[in-house]
Amino acid sequence: MNPEPTPTEPGRSTGSSTGTGKIMLVGIGPGSVEHMTARARSAIAEADVVIGYVTYIKLVADLLEGKEIIRKSMTEELDRAISALECARAGKKVALISSGDAGVYGMAGPTYEVLFQAGWTPDDPVQLEIVPGASALNSCAARVGAPLTHDFCAISLSDLLTPWPTIARRLDAVAMADFVVALYNPKSGRRTRQIVEAQRLFLRHRRADTPVAIVKSAYRRRENIVFTTLDQMAEADIGMLSTVLIGNSNTFVRHGLMVTPRGYANKYDMDDGGSTRAGEKAGRSLSTGLLGWLESLQAEHQAGVSIEALAALHRLPADYIRDTLQHPPEAPGAPAPAEESEA
Repeated sequence: MNPEPTPTEPGRSTGSSTGTGKIMLVGIGPGSVEHMTARARSAIAEADVVIGYVTYIKLVADLLEGKEIIRKSMTEELDRAISALECARAGKKVALISSGDAGVYGMAGPTYEVLFQAGWTPDDPVQLEIVPGASALNSCAARVGAPLTHDFCAISLSDLLTPWPTIARRLDAVAMADFVVALYNPKSGRRTRQIVEAQRLFLRHRRADTPVAIVKSAYRRRENIVFTTLDQMAEADIGMLSTVLIGNSNTFVRHGLMVTPRGYANKYDMDDGGSTRAGEKAGRSLSTGLLGWLESLQAEHQAGVSIEALAALHRLPADYIRDTLQHPPEAPGAPAPAEESEA
């Protein structure tokens, strides 16, 4: 990258400062210019003012010549949003930048809070546009294989704004539910125990050898990738620039690649050329999908299996099992057409 450009003085811009103001919440992606969307680049190009955390400003330095630049520290998110609104009220076009996607632990939420507090509505003269970008879970996953091919979620371990019991409940719930999980903000100089507590909660539900990938600064100059296991992950080098990807019960690592199967082996015999397994139909729900499960649940209960035993067997709340049994599956009618988007 070229040296960071010299900003214009605050309150001045070489661009237009007349007419209707606009705030563009720009997700700049993982940090390399090559992975920014064309719209993100054009949004920054048309902006009079660019506002962001100092590190993010450096990541787009090549695009900032002649712009008014407002730098803020890590904990000044609300100040960034306030500055953006002030500049837009003055008729300027503002690019408020976030790494990754502005709507994923980015500036979209704080900006809406500030706007609503100021009485802004979608009919306001100040326009608002959100420019999406690849989040850390996307970029980190791309660097290690295909760990997010099945259901996944993201949880931030930062307790600066979220009570720890809330974070712990979320960790415990997703660990039990067998999600692949991306942990954001896993550790900092002051927050060192959170990743250990997350590990303890996951080990209550997951095997010790569950694959884990730790990706630091994906697609940036100091990128570092470590493959480890759930029982060893807290001992790895983890910081604020790291994203921790924890696999589910089916995730595996092979040839240095972390992969979570989509589930084709449940329906097709992969060792027999992909032939459909007995009892399954291509393009239809699994025999253990909702309708098949409802039928087997009714049969098991009619055979004398208690609601409590069924709840324990399926790891579901007893009251859900009870309510489900009160709504037996409807009699089959005409066959529904296959859903083209599903395997």
